[in-house]
Amino acid sequence: MNPIAVLFAPGFEEAEALTIVDILRRVNLPAETVGVSGPEVTGGHGITLKTDKTLNEVSADRLEMAVIPGGYLGVERLLENEETLALLREMDAQGKWLAAICAGSRVLDKADVLENKRYTAYPGQEDKITTGIHCDEIVVKDGNVITSRGPATVYAFSYTLVDALGGDSLAVKNRMVYFNAFKEGEADA
Repeated sequence: MNPIAVLFAPGFEEAEALTIVDILRRVNLPAETVGVSGPEVTGGHGITLKTDKTLNEVSADRLEMAVIPGGYLGVERLLENEETLALLREMDAQGKWLAAICAGSRVLDKADVLENKRYTAYPGQEDKITTGIHCDEIVVKDGNVITSRGPATVYAFSYTLVDALGGDSLAVKNRMVYFNAFKEGEADA
């Protein structure tokens, strides 16, 4: 299988981006961290990491999926990055998987890949998205596009990515005690 590129721009949401990579790697899917502006990237909460690759080292032909984490500043930088938008357009033209969580759905919109597709995003972001059909679901899969709402939905989102890529999400859900993460009524406390 070709790599899954998780795109890291300065200001990315660490809880989303790192959880996505972690879960994909737990099921032996080839997730790669890809720095959009260089190999070292600092997230919105001050966590700095060195990415596996930079954007100029990946191409649509050699990727299985591109994933856009949220994080307001990271998303703003991706919206301004023509190379990112071109990569997403090319992957969409090839029918490859595109995924975004939180405000990252705005990047898919700017890349013109949400046309006539159902999507979800962080609450309020739908007001900034000009195409697509907004849904209030936790995770939305429509054709080659998968979207989710925010940091608290990252596990459901990541498991959906695993399933879309042919992995076994049930096994990793069980290992990560996903089904018993909260006792009844505890999640609201």
